[in-house]
Amino acid sequence: MKYINTALLLLIIIIITNCKGKPNKTDQPTVIIKPPSGMIWVESKTFLQGAKGDDKFAMNREKPSHYVTVDGFYIDETEVTNKQFAAFVKATNYITIAERPINWDSLKKQLPPNTPKPHDSILQPGSLVFNKNVNAIVNMENYGQWWTWMIGANWKHPYGSESSIEGKDNYPVVHVALEDALEYCKWANRRLPTEAEWEAAALGKNKNTIYTWGNDSNLLIKSANTWQGTFPTNNESTDGFEFISPVKSYPPNSIGLYDMIGNVWEITTDLFNMNYYQSLNTSQPLNNPTGPSNSLSSSSPYQIENVMKGGSFLCHQSYCASFRISARMGVAQDSGSDHMGFRTVATKDMLKK
Repeated sequence: MKYINTALLLLIIIIITNCKGKPNKTDQPTVIIKPPSGMIWVESKTFLQGAKGDDKFAMNREKPSHYVTVDGFYIDETEVTNKQFAAFVKATNYITIAERPINWDSLKKQLPPNTPKPHDSILQPGSLVFNKNVNAIVNMENYGQWWTWMIGANWKHPYGSESSIEGKDNYPVVHVALEDALEYCKWANRRLPTEAEWEAAALGKNKNTIYTWGNDSNLLIKSANTWQGTFPTNNESTDGFEFISPVKSYPPNSIGLYDMIGNVWEITTDLFNMNYYQSLNTSQPLNNPTGPSNSLSSSSPYQIENVMKGGSFLCHQSYCASFRISARMGVAQDSGSDHMGFRTVATKDMLKK
């Protein structure tokens, strides 16, 4: 009997010792990550990036389509607004590129050699603004016909020094360049999306559709802020807005994201290279791609450009038809305009910091 009791005691000691050496998983501290306010979770997914087979507007720079896999992440449910950007500026005293004096030595590097220096009266802080008064177009390839450099245009004065964003807190911030967006991200503990992440978010619960809502082009007018009528001389505003609109003016996609198509273009971290997709090995899905190592654009060979996505209130089928998920265009890193903004993303690792 004494032997049995000793054996039982030894067994109990072994069990206790093992329990102490291998803590129960429930004893481990659990890190709870609170979803950021105003952001939506995008599940990890594998999807078809680039031109869809039945997309009649697809351009060569969107081809060939290829499968990619992205990890899950949070993304802003709307484009960053004037109110949000104003909070950043107030906290940091940040001055955007459009508000700074122009450095000709830096600017001329993006221009053909021997380009003459403009008069000092022209080299003044400002930004690109759509010319609302254009009434005739000679050649649709010459986009300079509907753009004008407006001195004094910036995020606080989108149409020049006499304009204001008063009463427009919930409009997307515009006239922001890449550096401006990155500084906002640094302040907000966010980052810009990659092009692949942007497309994953725009697709929502879909994996292979042309638009955020599916493939029905007849839903464009009620689903996104784009151009109706004759571009760029007559906007019929059938969708309710002639130009930029407040965020959340149109229905969200299947996961709750607003204005992924139309309203303003959104800048991404990827460099723009018109031949990038053609250089890819598409034998298996790309994992979290971050774009090419160099920028290449036939129309802007001296500029380093980033990819912008989603199209804007200026998009029309007669010109660029960029109201599609796969649409991609390049924008110079130091350039802003009245139809480009941004939204940010965050990962769970970022939120732990």
